[in-house]
Amino acid sequence: MRAAAEGRAHAKTPPDGSGSSWAMRSAAALPGRMLALALLLLVASSLAVGASAAAAVEGKAHNYEDALQKSLLYFEAQRSGRLPHSQRVTWRDHSGLTDGLEQGVDLVGGYYDAGDHVKFGLPMAFTVTMLSWSMIEYGDDVEAAGELGHALEAIKWGTDYFIKAHIMPDELWAEVGDGDTDHYCWQRPEDMTTSRQAYKVDRDRPGSDVAGETAAAMAAASIVFRKSNPHYAHLLLHHAQQLFEFADKYRGKYDSSIAEVKSYYASVSGYKDELLWAALWLHRATGKDEYLDYVVDKADCFGGTGWAITEFSWDVKYAGVQILAARLLLRGEHSAHHRSTLEQYKAKAEHYVCACLGRNTAGGADANVERSPGGMLYIRQWNNMQYVTNAAFLLAAYADYLADAGVETVTCAGGEVATADEVSALARAQVDYVLGTNPRGVSYLVGYGGKYPNRVHHRAASIVPYKHSKEFIGCTQGFDHWFGRRSSNPNVLVGAIVGGPDRRDRFRDNRDNYMQTEACTYNTAPMVGMFAKLNRMAQEEREQGVAPARTPVTRTAAEV
Repeated sequence: MRAAAEGRAHAKTPPDGSGSSWAMRSAAALPGRMLALALLLLVASSLAVGASAAAAVEGKAHNYEDALQKSLLYFEAQRSGRLPHSQRVTWRDHSGLTDGLEQGVDLVGGYYDAGDHVKFGLPMAFTVTMLSWSMIEYGDDVEAAGELGHALEAIKWGTDYFIKAHIMPDELWAEVGDGDTDHYCWQRPEDMTTSRQAYKVDRDRPGSDVAGETAAAMAAASIVFRKSNPHYAHLLLHHAQQLFEFADKYRGKYDSSIAEVKSYYASVSGYKDELLWAALWLHRATGKDEYLDYVVDKADCFGGTGWAITEFSWDVKYAGVQILAARLLLRGEHSAHHRSTLEQYKAKAEHYVCACLGRNTAGGADANVERSPGGMLYIRQWNNMQYVTNAAFLLAAYADYLADAGVETVTCAGGEVATADEVSALARAQVDYVLGTNPRGVSYLVGYGGKYPNRVHHRAASIVPYKHSKEFIGCTQGFDHWFGRRSSNPNVLVGAIVGGPDRRDRFRDNRDNYMQTEACTYNTAPMVGMFAKLNRMAQEEREQGVAPARTPVTRTAAEV
């Protein structure tokens, strides 16, 4: 029964479908006086619970270089397939070596997205896109920290798999394994006995969202490999162009073609955001006007200039689309007839930025992102850290785009203005919160700092390493002997960013608390760039003798 309950409960999308809600958040609108009182109570509660921890971490300087190194280790822990000799996470071994065999295709490799062993194409592709974007913006900083090789390996492990999965122009293998059977078992990946059925999208069963995101990932990665491996970059770009053409020509949601994915990574936002997203990455990779024309022509009917969004995730790409489009406007990389549409994209991009800052005075109660008493951006209880880390990256990138263009302010809905420095400071504050500058003094980056989650909801990490004990562990045996243990995991999932605390900064470090203790690849991917950027900034501050900006652990009652 325990295994059955685990299987039913542990989906990537909450049962009410809110896990990938792509419209503006729908919080209940309380009268102003009641809301103020509620917030005061929240702050008071947070201060009481976390006062001692807050005092310990207030103003603490973080070691961003250490965080960067650890974040890249996590992707090695998530590898599927035959592991290379250079593998540094030694408690993992080869797994999934027959993936695709039943279908007559080689699908060995790629990443497990979280604590289970299904290879989900959509979040895997988004992970690679964000890793690549991290390198495009902050690759020099990654290289300066000595982590360039590991970052390129992390991207290539994903793109090598996508090349295998895209065996024909109008066909893409989008999933390996079945979430339902996988979640009834608690096994190491090396012992897997669950279904490795593979599922694809094609002309008859379209999947524009997963094909579009994979196109975006390969286009972005082609930019990363352009100097170090031009032949590989060309190959990636070729696949990206074919996948985009397939996604656009045969339109449809992939969860309508692959029913097995609906309970885990349903495409709630549809596929139009992925098509715009892919076109922008192809424009950046090729410089061809046809892709920018597509983004401008489809701006209205695909919602690119219509949706005012307050989240950015593996499913909801609109904020990322809007910020990439705004970059083209700020840099002047467009034709005259593109300008007015790009200005509309920019207005929506700044709505997202201002929503994170809490500066939108027009648009009602849902126009801004909620904050926890400790300052964390809060979207929803299920794996909230994915929204925090992705927001931090978008905010940092947009602040840099503004700085490069010599623009100092952002215009918010309702007319209020925010400075680019404030945008950058909020990005840093979110990263510092993840690293432990929070009321509990907990680092939600596993392995970093003195206090971090020890019972991560992760099959491989929670069971004795295969190399130490090759004795087979069965499907329910893992539940009986390992899942329910109160002790720490035998393997530290270094570099993983767990789901994180709730709206009141509360966190329960239990293996069965998967909403908070499960980690996902797309939580950590944007942090690779952020840690590298902040490491450089911290070095510059030390060299200039400037004290690092202090991130407040909690907001005062007066501020609320």
